[in-house]
Amino acid sequence: MTQWIAVPLGIVASVLAAEFVAGLIHWMEDTYGDPDGRFFGRWVVRPNVVHHHFPRHFLRNNWWRSSWDLVLGAVVLGVVAWALGLLCWQVVLFLAVGANANQFHKWGHGIRRENPRVVAFLQSIRVIQTPAHHARHHTDPKSSHYCVITELLNPLLDRVRFWRRLEWCVLMTTGIRRRFDTSVRGGGPMPAWLEAYRPHRVSQA
Repeated sequence: MTQWIAVPLGIVASVLAAEFVAGLIHWMEDTYGDPDGRFFGRWVVRPNVVHHHFPRHFLRNNWWRSSWDLVLGAVVLGVVAWALGLLCWQVVLFLAVGANANQFHKWGHGIRRENPRVVAFLQSIRVIQTPAHHARHHTDPKSSHYCVITELLNPLLDRVRFWRRLEWCVLMTTGIRRRFDTSVRGGGPMPAWLEAYRPHRVSQA
């Protein structure tokens, strides 16, 4: 009887832990960094700036192009967990879900006919995040709903102003302020380099 309770709880805990870590990474990418930076700016910040201006642009990416960095991180963490004797099915599930966080994110931008039927079904019964839920992240000021896998954590984290409090801690300890989001009304002019990503240019590629 104990196992009947422990296994479902382990699944939920692993998924939510992966979602929280993915949400934390998403928040960092959206909030900090210079899009003109040589490495971090080009490979991390710029894609997020593009995504906020043209949210469906990254649907062009295949699974590997969307997830290679998360897969690499999951492999490294898996090897460390194995070396420390901590590798168990809960950790494997955590790593598998985390490695696919960007795929869940893409499903949150796809319309029903674009997503696999099983994904559309799981969205319809609210097991995984729906496009309507994720759309709140793309609503000005675009500073909430950073978690992209389920609909469980965002209401709680946003209600307690977790991300705003975290930004305050960063500001108080480092002096670093959040990056201006030019996709938000009043956020400033759109960077010139974004012109290459306009939807009409994408359709001709």
